[in-house]
Amino acid sequence: MQTVRLSSKNQMVLPKESREAMHLKGRDELLVIVKGEVTVIMPKPAQYSSALSGIGKGMYREDYLKKERKAW
Repeated sequence: MQTVRLSSKNQMVLPKESREAMHLKGRDELLVIVKGEVTVIMPKPAQYSSALSGIGKGMYREDYLKKERKAW
């Protein structure tokens, strides 16, 4: 586990191992997502549609959508 210290100017430096794992280079943009006490830092995708495509796959049983559509 790596730690990062916030400077007096509220800046931080990501460790080299983290930058390499996320394939980051200078001037890349990052997303910071805060959920309660958990903060996620990830590279900003070039296109959100391709980054989110298939994210819900396997979330529902195979027949779930058919039953929901019939209920409408």
